[in-house]
Amino acid sequence: MRLVLAGLLVAAAAVVGLIVNAHHPGLLFASAAPIFGDWQPHVGPGTPAAVLIAFLVVAKGPELAQHRFALPIAYLASVAWTFSLAMIDGWGHFVTRLTTVDEYLHEVPEITDIPAVLNGFTSRILDFQPDSWTTHVSGHPPGALLTFVALDRVGLQGGAAASIFCVLVGALATIAIPKAINNNAVLPFLVLFPGAVWVGASADGMFMGVAAVGIYLLTRWPLLGGVVLGWCLFLSYGLVLLAPLAIAAMWGDGGRALGRRIALAALGALAVVAVFALNGFWWLDGYELVKLRYYQGIGATRPYWYWVWANLAALALVIGPAGIKGLHRNKWVVGAGIAVLAADLSGLSKAETERIWLPFAVWLLAGTAKLDKRWLTAQALTALAVNHLVLTNW
Repeated sequence: MRLVLAGLLVAAAAVVGLIVNAHHPGLLFASAAPIFGDWQPHVGPGTPAAVLIAFLVVAKGPELAQHRFALPIAYLASVAWTFSLAMIDGWGHFVTRLTTVDEYLHEVPEITDIPAVLNGFTSRILDFQPDSWTTHVSGHPPGALLTFVALDRVGLQGGAAASIFCVLVGALATIAIPKAINNNAVLPFLVLFPGAVWVGASADGMFMGVAAVGIYLLTRWPLLGGVVLGWCLFLSYGLVLLAPLAIAAMWGDGGRALGRRIALAALGALAVVAVFALNGFWWLDGYELVKLRYYQGIGATRPYWYWVWANLAALALVIGPAGIKGLHRNKWVVGAGIAVLAADLSGLSKAETERIWLPFAVWLLAGTAKLDKRWLTAQALTALAVNHLVLTNW
């Protein structure tokens, strides 16, 4: 029944999207709604590789999940799967996704004084002024921009390096989540995660990997996990919603041990907040200005009445049939579900949630451990269908 309802939701979102786009062009600002992209059936050089990788993972994935080298094998398979999906759209599309006038790399060449950037960052968030940040830089805390500045400074300039970096970091979620939940049976489902369509390449894919590592670290070394999750706060404002997953990671020991873990994690996160504050950027100031900037652009046009439910249709495509089948009450699924629901109802997630919600969505696969190979096939077919039918922006 759950799968039937999800299928009806996706179909309804697509049909309503087509109707609205036909009668009110530009209202949804997503011609392939509920996905941000264009209806454009196509194949590419990555098609044969993606099909082959999917076949191998379905055939051998459950078996290899118990191998002594399961984690490195899964990581490499995840990178290969994500990269092959990206190559369905072609190398040219892959290497330019982060170089457009709306993206982070557009601002990188002008960054010569990082303390000055941090000190004046909030003054450039609002639009319609000569020095406004580009859309993605203005919509995120400075950590996202600084990540790509750091890549540039170490010699990894340009769109190819940035896109490859996002794939490599994003794939860390494939190994961090099994370690966090202590169950390798989910590995093949994480490898064939349909959301990989948007990991290669978007900055949100990179955020997903960093966030997953941070959550895993909370289960072992809460102070270090707190530092990584504190950094996540400065990659995307929305990652404050990792809080339910962070609580899930520390829940279990109860009593004094739980309180100590929370205190250590909070200390680590606050240390990162303090570093940014001492250098002139206060997170809350940035967040308040971003809410204003959001409604200076297409956020003011996109209708809440459609996206508040169509976002969930996009999520269904991201987690795939296995993710939907595996939705049951465990602390990881509940934590991710709370995060998604809060983001959806906020009104600050109207469209493009197939990439924006990646750091939460991937944890919804924590319930797939007991599913069989048929569900791996369904995951692969979902990703291949979406990637071949829609030319996504990411």
